[in-house]
Amino acid sequence: MTRGYSLEQDLRLLVNNPKYSDVEILCKDEKKLHGCRAILAARSEVFDRLLYNGMKESYEKQISFPKIKSAGMEIILEYIYTGSVKEESLTKDNSTVEAFYAADYFQLSDLQDFILKTVNSTNFAKNYSPELLSKISEKMPLTEDNILLNLLVEAAANISLNNIEFGRLSITGLKYLLSCTYEKEKPFATPEYEVFRYSAIFAAKQVSNDALKILMKQLPTLEQLENTNPIKSACGSKLVIEDNGKIAYAPDGCGFQSVRANIVLEDKGIFEWDVIIEKNCSGSWVGVCAPENLNYESWAGDQPSTGWVLGRDAHGSNRTGSVHWRFGSTHG
Repeated sequence: MTRGYSLEQDLRLLVNNPKYSDVEILCKDEKKLHGCRAILAARSEVFDRLLYNGMKESYEKQISFPKIKSAGMEIILEYIYTGSVKEESLTKDNSTVEAFYAADYFQLSDLQDFILKTVNSTNFAKNYSPELLSKISEKMPLTEDNILLNLLVEAAANISLNNIEFGRLSITGLKYLLSCTYEKEKPFATPEYEVFRYSAIFAAKQVSNDALKILMKQLPTLEQLENTNPIKSACGSKLVIEDNGKIAYAPDGCGFQSVRANIVLEDKGIFEWDVIIEKNCSGSWVGVCAPENLNYESWAGDQPSTGWVLGRDAHGSNRTGSVHWRFGSTHG
């Protein structure tokens, strides 16, 4: 390329070029970059105070930045020399967050604005917010005035956690996401149960594959729960199951029949569920049953130790010594 036509292009030739440099920059990942003292000092007050302070850095050929990785420093040099940064330089892996952190360190507010604009105007935030949020959670403290953090949190909050593969969002990143959205009036695409499920499975994954498999089995997604057959698991042969297992229909003349829902009651506590009787009949009962040995071809309230039912007239029944009860009194 012919020199002299574009100042930006000519200065870009100097970026990290040992031929035109008089100082080495040692980064956190131990990679060495090259720079020109005069250009660095002219473009950044931080560099000016460091390189021309009369201390040892003013004379040594190498300066160190133990908290800044080379991915971010390369973008700093590109911006200092040319006044711009190519969008392709801001990759999802390291550069975006590293560059934003470095720009804050070197007090380059215009570069920070450019990074924010790039992330906001492209698909960066939408496509890579879990990775970028994980990265920024390692670099910067949790503060409400961190514009990049807020931007990434907003983007990640609009993605269902079920659509974020494990490994894309770190534990610290997840903590940031939940902390920044807790009790805040911000859109959050994931229901509370799914947040619990994702967090529990994430934690189990850190323990062992066996723990992961157990929780994956025990904690289905809401979609899986909605698609389960709630009542067809066990029922009398004369009953008709409709609406994808949500309705049990009793034809005329079917006699006493029982049907069981897939709701497991374990340990002590208060359990609630809704049962809607759409059409009145001569008798209907709702109750609980043992997981085994219930005869679904007969009335559950007349079976010893396997069924306990409550009728529409508030009578309760179980055949254990022919005991019946009504709320408020007992009689046998």
